[in-house]
Amino acid sequence: MALLNPRALRWKIAALTATACCAVAAVIGVLVHQAISERGDRTGEQRVAARLTAAEREYARTGTAPIDIEIRTPQQLDAPLAHALAAKNPNDLYATWYDQKPPNWYWLWAAMPVEGNRVLVARTDMSTEVRSLQLLDRSIIKAVLAALAVIVPLAALATEPMNRRLRHGSRTARAIADGALDARIGPRGRARDEITEMSAAMDVMAETLQRKLENERRFTADVAHELRTPLMGLSTAAELLPQDDEAAELVRDRASALKGLVEDLLEISRLDAGAERARTDVVPLGDLVADVVRRTGTQTLVTTRDAQVVETDPRRVERIVVNLVTNAHRHGAVPVEVTVTGTRIAVRDHGPGFPATLLEEGPQRFRTGTSARGRGHGLGLTIALGQAGVLGARLTFANAPGAGATATLDLPPVQPDQSGSSTRPTSVRTARSATASPPT
Repeated sequence: MALLNPRALRWKIAALTATACCAVAAVIGVLVHQAISERGDRTGEQRVAARLTAAEREYARTGTAPIDIEIRTPQQLDAPLAHALAAKNPNDLYATWYDQKPPNWYWLWAAMPVEGNRVLVARTDMSTEVRSLQLLDRSIIKAVLAALAVIVPLAALATEPMNRRLRHGSRTARAIADGALDARIGPRGRARDEITEMSAAMDVMAETLQRKLENERRFTADVAHELRTPLMGLSTAAELLPQDDEAAELVRDRASALKGLVEDLLEISRLDAGAERARTDVVPLGDLVADVVRRTGTQTLVTTRDAQVVETDPRRVERIVVNLVTNAHRHGAVPVEVTVTGTRIAVRDHGPGFPATLLEEGPQRFRTGTSARGRGHGLGLTIALGQAGVLGARLTFANAPGAGATATLDLPPVQPDQSGSSTRPTSVRTARSATASPPT
């Protein structure tokens, strides 16, 4: 497709080369045309000048002129020739006029004043010179077109090595953006040009970013691991405090929140390290989601339509759904709706919607984007996105029409076996609506 793209760099270079060739050919063609035209004019003038000079001598001697020379009065001259004769330099012996109108096409006229208020008029045929000039012009145009037919493809092919290196660099950059932090452009050939310098600079930048990101992840994981043990002791000690003490209840609440934060950080560390592996099972998606939402203890409307059977890790699906529902209740507004259609799970709230930075860049840890959706650490959606990657699923975020935010999880269906049929039924036809409420 890059070969057919008119905006590709190869065709821009080819067009620039063709334009330069056309400009050079045009300049050379104009100069050659002008030189040949002037030479033809000089040749014609020399012919009529020789004839007029001989006719002047004969007229001075006999009062007559050769048969190919006309004797006219100034009033009998054609207007252009008379004007040229009147405007000629006093040192010139004659004036010329190039007739470009039918029926005297390609004729060069010359007039020489003589005694007795008479003018000797001679003409010479310039057809040969003019046709030669036209033939030269056509030859130049044909040569330019033939040269372009060769130069443009050659210029496009000559840029292929450069285009290949640039495409390799763009693929590497996209791979890094998709998470392959160890991808590098690397040395490509021995050329020491601007592309090589740019590739080396991008590799250094990617290596530096990878090192900083790994240091950040390592620091987060180390902090979470170091805090885990004292937090367990703190939680245990908090449970020993009096149950009816308001201060003790506040300590237990904050200890529980801090413990949850540390557990989230440890989970993110495992996801970043690629240590998570899905343990798949074939489960009815509608029943799984309804059960998960019910156990969240929230007022959430669950609707299933043609929910399919999927092959996935139920524990990770539960983690994703819980995080999405919790995020919708915490940062959005009721009603919160969960819709299961086929292999898709959609969670929608009716709050202010996702911030623009989240829609553009995706969830970022410790960043909620805007205070309109409340306070938080920004870890819930980050974990959900990471768990979706482990499942091979696709998690997207969008703002619903009108108001509210929508998170959509697309799970892969059950893969067919080698015989071409699924190992289990792939569809559960249900159309039900349920409201999950806190257990009594």
